Amino acid sequence: MSSRPEASYAPAPTPLTTPTFGQATTGKVGMWIFLVTDAMTFGGLLLAYGILRAGNKQWPTPTTVLGIPFTAVMTFVLIVSSLTMVLALDSAKHGNAKQAVRWLLATASGGILFLCGQVYEYRHLIREGFTLPSGNFPATFYVITSFHGAHVFTGVCYLLITAFGVSRGKHLENGANFVEITGLFWHFVDLIWILVFTLVYLIP
Repeated sequence: MSSRPEASYAPAPTPLTTPTFGQATTGKVGMWIFLVTDAMTFGGLLLAYGILRAGNKQWPTPTTVLGIPFTAVMTFVLIVSSLTMVLALDSAKHGNAKQAVRWLLATASGGILFLCGQVYEYRHLIREGFTLPSGNFPATFYVITSFHGAHVFTGVCYLLITAFGVSRGKHLENGANFVEITGLFWHFVDLIWILVFTLVYLIP
């Protein structure tokens, strides 16, 4: 009978993975839940705008008060930023961190340009007497657009944080899940603006 001790084998460590909920990560599910609740908030604001407008026959025609061509350019910039976000995610999924950072910064730049345009628009409208206490139209206009602007600002910060992480070799694992979650928020912001632009600016 051999006296040699039997070798003990420890189980191989399990690789760390991101927790999932079905096919989606918990982070992605959390973002979707947040976006649904946030969409309800925007929906409530737009519904209030519609009710106030429908009940006021003296409501001014938005196209005669607001600068539609300028805002259309701002809208185009925001739509293009959605495209650059798609390119950023594609680069991240292919492991190209340098290219992903470039597209993320381009997306953030689009958001910054939009915010600068919004500040310019506000200054122009206020000089024309279109102020918050001057009626229901300006009141609802500033509440809705500034609330969206706060989301754009948050999105820009989110994009810059993501770009910084990617530049340091992070956020590329698990199919660039972190970058994808950032993109979900940014696409939501863009989609909401299209609704705001249509309902508040364009409908006569």
